[in-house]
Amino acid sequence: MLLKIVMKLMGSRGVGIGGLLLMLLLSGCMQNIKEPSYAGRFYPADRYELRDMVTDLLSKAEPSKTDGRLVALIAPHAGYRFSGQTAAKAVQQLRDRQIDTVIIIGASHHRNLQGAYVYSRGGMRTPLGDLMVNEKVSQALINRTAGVTDDPAAFEKEHVIEALLPLLQGVRKDLMIVPVLTGNLSRETFDFLSKRLAEVVGADDRIMLLASTDLSHYHDYATAMNMDRKIIEALERMSPDDLEQYLTAGEGEMCGRFPVMLTMNAAARLGANSGQLYDYRNSGDATGEKDNVVGYAALGLYQKMLDEKERSELLSIARRTVDDYIRHGRVPDVTTADPRLNAYGTTFISLTRKGTLRGCIGNVRNPMPLYKSVLLNTIAASSKDHRFAPVKQEELQDLEVEVSVLSPFEPVSDIGEVNIGTHGLYLVKGKNSSIILPQVAAEAGWDIYLFLGKLAVKAGLKPEEWREAQLFRFTAEVIR
Repeated sequence: MLLKIVMKLMGSRGVGIGGLLLMLLLSGCMQNIKEPSYAGRFYPADRYELRDMVTDLLSKAEPSKTDGRLVALIAPHAGYRFSGQTAAKAVQQLRDRQIDTVIIIGASHHRNLQGAYVYSRGGMRTPLGDLMVNEKVSQALINRTAGVTDDPAAFEKEHVIEALLPLLQGVRKDLMIVPVLTGNLSRETFDFLSKRLAEVVGADDRIMLLASTDLSHYHDYATAMNMDRKIIEALERMSPDDLEQYLTAGEGEMCGRFPVMLTMNAAARLGANSGQLYDYRNSGDATGEKDNVVGYAALGLYQKMLDEKERSELLSIARRTVDDYIRHGRVPDVTTADPRLNAYGTTFISLTRKGTLRGCIGNVRNPMPLYKSVLLNTIAASSKDHRFAPVKQEELQDLEVEVSVLSPFEPVSDIGEVNIGTHGLYLVKGKNSSIILPQVAAEAGWDIYLFLGKLAVKAGLKPEEWREAQLFRFTAEVIR
């Protein structure tokens, strides 16, 4: 419409005003589309050559068949000769999913930035065409007070996002993007952005998170494999503590440290509890030169339910733990090779005898490997619940064990969001807090107001004081 007005002005008044407006209009559009910086270097600059390469890479990267809900992706960003096949394996997971926007998070490699930057308007160009920015989503991420701004200059000469764009175009031509670039992040910026990413993605299941990173840089082949294995296993366990420890100690490397940590944190808030490796290789696999390589991995972060074998193993760990601890006063030496049981999470252990509760303790805000959470909480429930005397040996034959694996907590803004029998509740008011598992309210036959009153009283408050407290809901996989 604006262009028609400009053309009319040009026709009626000459090129003066209309020409000036047209120049401003076109220059404004040009400024909003970032031209590629690495076409001809990281990938072909010729449209048809690039199209054929992308088609070939994606055709060799069939989507992985995995149980669970995909929450986020991690992909490398080197030249296609080195990491293109690995990156394609991650991007290809989008093909059969109803995704229309990808939030791509990468770390600045060319400028010493402080905070995080969002490319908030216009789009980014590759030889295959333009990918437009989802401006609504991008604006939702910006908070200058928290250190998240929208300076487009931060994205000049950066390859960490650009390298993934042609592959995304090969999956869906109409995908929209939200490019995010990180520098050094303060705790305030990290906390704000990880929480906001979770809120934005949680509100629209058509949005996918994608972290851009390579792994170890410039080590010999064997050293790189060892370092990268540690990083990959920490991601498979969804263990930010282990990841941070490896990176800090130099036992592993990632150029996208903050992007992956942000994505991992946001994904955990959305329910992700395990990672799956799609593909791993390093530059030595492509060149044959193995003295000085760079590592690449493609992974998905998933929310997965426990299968019957995993449920049985957790229950067995709890049973063995309570027997060994009560009979012999020892903590059993428990290990497991199951990636899901090594993944970080929170659990509650409930012990009952002849229908009477004998102990119930869990870890609420301190995720750890599930098997370890079950072990420690079983010991605590049998001996450290202040409401009950420690379990005795003669009680063991009648003791029933229940394991509850909790989902991440979600803030409750309206009690209508709480479904009895589905959701448990966690209440916080000042230094007072309490938690009630979903099965407790269902088995007791409480309505929502009785549930909330019981929750408040358990926290040492008056029944009606739940109205002045913070409420969080969660679900639980209950194993009896």
